[in-house]
Amino acid sequence: MSKIGKATITVPAGVTAAIDGQTVKVKGPKGALEVNLVEEVGAKLENNVISFAPRGETNRHNAMWGLSRTLVANLVEGVTKGFEKKLEISGVGYKAAVQGKNLNLSLGYSHDVIYAIPEGIQIVTPKPTEIVVSGIDRQKVGQVAAEIREFRGPEPYKGKGVKYAGEFIFRKEGKKK
Repeated sequence: MSKIGKATITVPAGVTAAIDGQTVKVKGPKGALEVNLVEEVGAKLENNVISFAPRGETNRHNAMWGLSRTLVANLVEGVTKGFEKKLEISGVGYKAAVQGKNLNLSLGYSHDVIYAIPEGIQIVTPKPTEIVVSGIDRQKVGQVAAEIREFRGPEPYKGKGVKYAGEFIFRKEGKKK
Protein backbone atom coordinates (compact mmCIF):
# COMPACT_ATOMS: atom_id res chain seq x y z
CA MET A 1 0.00 0.00 0.00
CA SER A 2 1.24 3.44 -0.89
CA LYS A 3 0.99 5.91 2.00
CA ILE A 4 1.40 8.81 -0.43
CA GLY A 5 -1.11 7.44 -2.95
CA LYS A 6 -3.83 7.01 -0.30
CA ALA A 7 -3.85 10.74 0.51
CA THR A 8 -6.40 12.79 -1.39
CA ILE A 9 -5.85 16.20 -2.97
CA THR A 10 -8.28 18.97 -2.11
CA VAL A 11 -8.70 21.43 -4.98
CA PRO A 12 -8.58 24.95 -3.45
CA ALA A 13 -11.01 27.75 -4.30
CA GLY A 14 -10.15 29.52 -7.55
CA VAL A 15 -8.69 26.35 -9.09
CA THR A 16 -10.57 24.11 -11.51
CA ALA A 17 -9.62 20.50 -12.13
CA ALA A 18 -10.88 18.12 -14.82
CA ILE A 19 -10.15 14.45 -15.45
CA ASP A 20 -10.54 13.16 -19.00
CA GLY A 21 -9.54 9.49 -19.16
CA GLN A 22 -5.88 9.40 -18.06
CA THR A 23 -5.36 13.18 -18.47
CA VAL A 24 -5.68 15.49 -15.47
CA LYS A 25 -6.01 19.20 -16.27
CA VAL A 26 -5.67 21.89 -13.61
CA LYS A 27 -6.30 25.61 -14.14
CA GLY A 28 -5.61 28.30 -11.56
CA PRO A 29 -4.65 31.95 -11.09
CA LYS A 30 -1.05 31.43 -12.26
CA GLY A 31 -1.85 29.34 -15.35
CA ALA A 32 -2.94 25.93 -16.56
CA LEU A 33 -1.12 22.59 -16.48
CA GLU A 34 -1.92 19.01 -17.41
CA VAL A 35 -0.40 15.58 -16.90
CA ASN A 36 -1.03 12.20 -18.51
CA LEU A 37 -1.21 9.44 -15.89
CA VAL A 38 0.02 5.91 -16.49
CA GLU A 39 -2.49 3.10 -17.16
CA GLU A 40 -1.77 1.41 -13.80
CA VAL A 41 -3.59 4.15 -11.87
CA GLY A 42 -7.11 5.57 -12.02
CA ALA A 43 -8.07 9.06 -10.83
CA LYS A 44 -11.46 10.28 -9.61
CA LEU A 45 -12.75 13.82 -8.98
CA GLU A 46 -15.65 14.15 -6.52
CA ASN A 47 -16.67 17.31 -4.59
CA ASN A 48 -13.37 19.11 -5.39
CA VAL A 49 -11.35 16.18 -4.02
CA ILE A 50 -9.09 14.14 -6.30
CA SER A 51 -8.42 10.54 -5.24
CA PHE A 52 -6.33 7.83 -6.83
CA ALA A 53 -6.54 4.05 -6.89
CA PRO A 54 -4.24 1.41 -8.39
CA ARG A 55 -5.71 -0.96 -10.95
CA GLY A 56 -3.68 -3.94 -9.74
CA GLU A 57 -1.66 -5.34 -6.84
CA THR A 58 1.94 -5.39 -8.14
CA ASN A 59 4.83 -3.29 -6.86
CA ARG A 60 4.72 -1.20 -10.05
CA HIS A 61 1.04 -0.39 -9.46
CA ASN A 62 1.83 0.84 -5.95
CA ALA A 63 4.81 2.88 -7.14
CA MET A 64 2.80 4.52 -9.93
CA TRP A 65 -0.03 5.17 -7.46
CA GLY A 66 2.17 7.37 -5.27
CA LEU A 67 3.87 8.98 -8.28
CA SER A 68 0.57 9.91 -9.91
CA ARG A 69 -0.74 11.50 -6.72
CA THR A 70 2.46 13.53 -6.31
CA LEU A 71 2.41 14.72 -9.93
CA VAL A 72 -1.15 16.01 -9.61
CA ALA A 73 -0.39 17.59 -6.21
CA ASN A 74 2.51 19.46 -7.86
CA LEU A 75 0.14 20.70 -10.58
CA VAL A 76 -2.30 22.07 -8.00
CA GLU A 77 0.49 23.72 -5.98
CA GLY A 78 2.09 25.13 -9.14
CA VAL A 79 -1.04 26.89 -10.41
CA THR A 80 -1.76 28.36 -6.95
CA LYS A 81 1.66 29.26 -5.47
CA GLY A 82 4.29 28.36 -8.05
CA PHE A 83 7.77 26.97 -7.43
CA GLU A 84 11.18 28.56 -7.11
CA LYS A 85 14.80 27.45 -6.80
CA LYS A 86 17.59 29.69 -5.57
CA LEU A 87 21.16 29.40 -6.80
CA GLU A 88 24.26 31.01 -5.32
CA ILE A 89 27.43 31.89 -7.21
CA SER A 90 30.76 31.99 -5.38
CA GLY A 91 34.13 32.86 -6.83
CA VAL A 92 36.12 35.98 -7.63
CA GLY A 93 34.57 37.72 -10.64
CA TYR A 94 31.73 35.20 -10.97
CA LYS A 95 28.39 36.92 -11.54
CA ALA A 96 25.03 36.69 -13.29
CA ALA A 97 22.72 39.20 -14.94
CA VAL A 98 19.42 38.93 -16.81
CA GLN A 99 19.46 40.71 -20.18
CA GLY A 100 16.11 40.51 -21.96
CA LYS A 101 15.28 36.83 -22.52
CA ASN A 102 18.82 35.65 -21.73
CA LEU A 103 20.79 34.97 -18.57
CA ASN A 104 24.38 36.19 -18.88
CA LEU A 105 26.81 34.27 -16.64
CA SER A 106 30.45 35.21 -16.03
CA LEU A 107 31.93 32.04 -14.57
CA GLY A 108 35.66 32.38 -15.08
CA TYR A 109 35.75 31.15 -18.66
CA SER A 110 37.32 33.15 -21.50
CA HIS A 111 33.77 33.94 -22.64
CA ASP A 112 30.46 34.71 -20.96
CA VAL A 113 27.92 31.89 -20.88
CA ILE A 114 24.58 32.99 -22.34
CA TYR A 115 21.57 30.88 -21.34
CA ALA A 116 18.27 31.42 -23.17
CA ILE A 117 15.42 31.52 -20.63
CA PRO A 118 12.78 28.90 -21.61
CA GLU A 119 9.08 29.69 -22.02
CA GLY A 120 7.13 29.62 -18.74
CA ILE A 121 10.20 30.28 -16.56
CA GLN A 122 11.14 33.55 -14.87
CA ILE A 123 14.72 34.21 -13.78
CA VAL A 124 15.61 37.09 -11.48
CA THR A 125 19.02 38.16 -10.17
CA PRO A 126 18.45 40.18 -6.95
CA LYS A 127 22.25 40.30 -6.45
CA PRO A 128 24.96 39.56 -9.02
CA THR A 129 25.81 36.39 -7.06
CA GLU A 130 22.24 35.14 -6.63
CA ILE A 131 19.83 33.61 -9.18
CA VAL A 132 16.15 32.86 -8.51
CA VAL A 133 14.42 30.52 -10.98
CA SER A 134 10.61 30.44 -10.69
CA GLY A 135 7.62 29.08 -12.59
CA ILE A 136 4.48 26.96 -12.28
CA ASP A 137 5.92 23.65 -13.54
CA ARG A 138 8.05 22.01 -10.83
CA GLN A 139 9.91 19.74 -13.25
CA LYS A 140 10.81 22.61 -15.57
CA VAL A 141 12.01 24.85 -12.70
CA GLY A 142 14.26 22.07 -11.37
CA GLN A 143 15.59 21.27 -14.85
CA VAL A 144 16.48 24.91 -15.59
CA ALA A 145 18.19 25.27 -12.20
CA ALA A 146 20.17 22.07 -12.85
CA GLU A 147 21.24 23.28 -16.32
CA ILE A 148 22.46 26.61 -14.88
CA ARG A 149 24.35 24.78 -12.10
CA GLU A 150 25.93 22.48 -14.68
CA PHE A 151 27.78 25.36 -16.40
CA ARG A 152 30.21 25.52 -13.45
CA GLY A 153 29.34 23.15 -10.63
CA PRO A 154 30.87 23.79 -7.21
CA GLU A 155 34.36 22.38 -6.85
CA PRO A 156 35.47 20.76 -3.58
CA TYR A 157 38.73 22.65 -2.93
CA LYS A 158 37.72 26.32 -2.84
CA GLY A 159 33.94 25.94 -3.25
CA LYS A 160 33.87 28.11 -6.37
CA GLY A 161 31.01 27.71 -8.83
CA VAL A 162 27.21 27.66 -8.95
CA LYS A 163 25.37 25.81 -6.17
CA TYR A 164 21.84 25.55 -4.83
CA ALA A 165 21.07 27.81 -1.86
CA GLY A 166 21.63 25.81 1.31
CA GLU A 167 23.54 23.03 -0.50
CA PHE A 168 26.46 21.59 1.48
CA ILE A 169 29.64 21.21 -0.53
CA PHE A 170 32.00 18.62 0.94
CA ARG A 171 35.36 20.36 1.08
CA LYS A 172 38.70 18.62 0.50
CA GLU A 173 42.08 19.52 1.85
CA GLY A 174 44.62 20.63 -0.74
CA LYS A 175 48.05 19.17 -1.46
CA LYS A 176 50.64 19.40 1.29
CA LYS A 177 54.37 19.82 0.82
